[in-house]
Amino acid sequence: MQLNDPLGDMIARITNAQMRKKPKVSTPGSRLRVSVLDVLKSEGFIRGYAKVDHADGRSELEIELKYFDGQPVIREFSRVSKPGRRVYVAVRNLPRVNNGLGMSIISTPKGVMADHDARDANVGGELLCTVF
Repeated sequence: MQLNDPLGDMIARITNAQMRKKPKVSTPGSRLRVSVLDVLKSEGFIRGYAKVDHADGRSELEIELKYFDGQPVIREFSRVSKPGRRVYVAVRNLPRVNNGLGMSIISTPKGVMADHDARDANVGGELLCTVF
């Protein structure tokens, strides 16, 4: 099956699994998804993930979701830059999500990183998604 927006698919899978209070969710593997999951793990939004390789060459990512007092840690998870409309931001125009309580994930020339890391590195890029 051909996916036009693999990152949007992963965001939808995570959101749907959290609504059903699932402990884990799986998604097809890709380098962009791994980079975004690395940022989510380092910021404490998910417990972790594991890469599962299948015999036919496919790979999947098993994502362990994180809950606090029975509620999901990720309250809002939305895609900003979409395949039909890319959104690029300069370092001085990086948005603050919920007054700094949330974060934006940005694809920069130095790799995929959180908004505060992009400010520290003084780089802008494509605004992939926002998390709160």
